[in-house]
Amino acid sequence: MTTGIVIAAVIAILVGSTLQRLSGTGVGLVVAPVLALLIGPALGVFVTNSTTVVSGFLIMLAVIRDVNWKRYLIFMPMALLGAIPAAFMVREVDAAWLNIVIGSVVLISLALTFGTPRVPHVRTHALTGATGLVGGFLNTSAGVAAPAMVMYSKFSRWNQRSFAATMQPTFMTMGIFSVGTKLAVGATTIEQLPPWWLFPIIVVTVIAGIRIGAWLAKKVSMDAARRVAITLAGMGGAVAVIRGMAMLA
Repeated sequence: MTTGIVIAAVIAILVGSTLQRLSGTGVGLVVAPVLALLIGPALGVFVTNSTTVVSGFLIMLAVIRDVNWKRYLIFMPMALLGAIPAAFMVREVDAAWLNIVIGSVVLISLALTFGTPRVPHVRTHALTGATGLVGGFLNTSAGVAAPAMVMYSKFSRWNQRSFAATMQPTFMTMGIFSVGTKLAVGATTIEQLPPWWLFPIIVVTVIAGIRIGAWLAKKVSMDAARRVAITLAGMGGAVAVIRGMAMLA
């Protein structure tokens, strides 16, 4: 892993963590496509999952009073069920197709999440469970669970403050499921992991991003932060699709 790749990865993680502190989401959308391009789709998503474990835990500590634990406990069993088939998919699918899958998931998710007009009010345990299932699958396969959760928040008319807080333990646990299932099925092996010193760098970078996000929260609107996240994620997703197609060609 070259110095340039490490620096680019750190910048992506810093930006993603900052946006996650501002709006509740951001790490997966920004980091997954960037790391997929830098270090390969399977390993890139694995490192993204590891990053969401750290960011979710640290941000949760600051917003834990607003977490809706009832919804979290419905999400999680279903998220594990979604993570298992996704881990097998990551193990079996070619790197070129994984790039296309990751990029397409990001682009389609952005279109659905931020381009969808007002949706009907639906609030059932079945929808909550289905969202956990889809989120777990997307998080493990592409590192991007946020769009499924945002769509759920639109249907359920979930208060933004409670939603953003609940997403932190949700993303943390989904990240643990993703890392664990991929190691268990051999989609990623210990030998393939980045050097050990990258993980302390990730922790420090996430902490820095959270601090910057907390500072910016007093100066930047949530809409502005969301626009930045959409732009960066869209660019990364498009490049990932193009790269995958080029690899196939």
